[in-house]
Amino acid sequence: MAKPGGPSRGNSKKKGPQKGTGGHGRKALEGKGPTPKAEDRSWHVAGKRKAAAERYTAAGGRPKPKQTNVNRQGRSKQNDDTETVTGRNSVLEALRTRIPAIALYIAQRVEMDDRVKEMLSIATHREIPVLEVTRPELDRMAGFDGVHQGVALKVPPYEYAHPQDLLEEIFADGGTPLLVALDGVTDPRNLGAIIRSTAAFGGQGVIVPQRRSAGVNSAAWKTSAGAAARVPVALAPNLTSTLKEFKKQGVFVLGLDGDGDVSLPSLELADRPVVVVCGSEGKGLSRLVTETCDQIVSIPISQATESLNAGIATSVALYQISTMRAASAQ
Repeated sequence: MAKPGGPSRGNSKKKGPQKGTGGHGRKALEGKGPTPKAEDRSWHVAGKRKAAAERYTAAGGRPKPKQTNVNRQGRSKQNDDTETVTGRNSVLEALRTRIPAIALYIAQRVEMDDRVKEMLSIATHREIPVLEVTRPELDRMAGFDGVHQGVALKVPPYEYAHPQDLLEEIFADGGTPLLVALDGVTDPRNLGAIIRSTAAFGGQGVIVPQRRSAGVNSAAWKTSAGAAARVPVALAPNLTSTLKEFKKQGVFVLGLDGDGDVSLPSLELADRPVVVVCGSEGKGLSRLVTETCDQIVSIPISQATESLNAGIATSVALYQISTMRAASAQ
């Protein structure tokens, strides 16, 4: 006798291939089409939110802006190309020269000196939002080893000039061009120091190549002590080609190098339109730029000092040229 539930039961299923339905369920296999979007499903949370927004708009309310997706850290996925200018002198100079600004950040219980009061006055007049934040937040905005002195200014990306426009504007104003070009200087602090020296000694602008060069960022702004708001920086797609075009328009190209054939005190082109080219500390001037220069100028220094960095060398050259120009004008 077979056991209950054994193979002899009538409702047991046989193993092996089974007969098909003959296509009777083909319609059921076709599916229901593409899945509707979440906001198009009335029972879904997104659909209920959409319906509520439509009712709100129909009642006369303004449609709310669509929220930007954020990652787990709460930051927008969109790239933030803004720069943060820190330090009281830098921020004040940027505000004085009406650099476009997004927001002014002031530390809680900040010491209110004349500079901070003027910042607040300018920001209020220009309707720039003033936000009070904690000092740790300002530390984060200033970055590693940054000094903010209790203030920071959020500015949009720097707008570079075109080298040719810069030169034509100097000629149109009746000035004698005194420009600085950087060849391979990648430290933004050196760039900031050179911008500051250019402003101090009567230079009209700085030219940086588009590739392998420091740009005007928050570090350059800080080191320039606000001079970046007064001295334009031009971006050259190709530095060698730009220098050759300048030469065609009567500008002499002077390269700075320790092994130069002309000593700076003996320079005879100071009163002419000149562009001073400074190379990087390690490699100096590139070969193509060296071949383009009209003269290679050296700065006499003590034998105990191997070399000067880009910022100091450029400052010394600009000072000497401005002194010679002042003497020749008398």
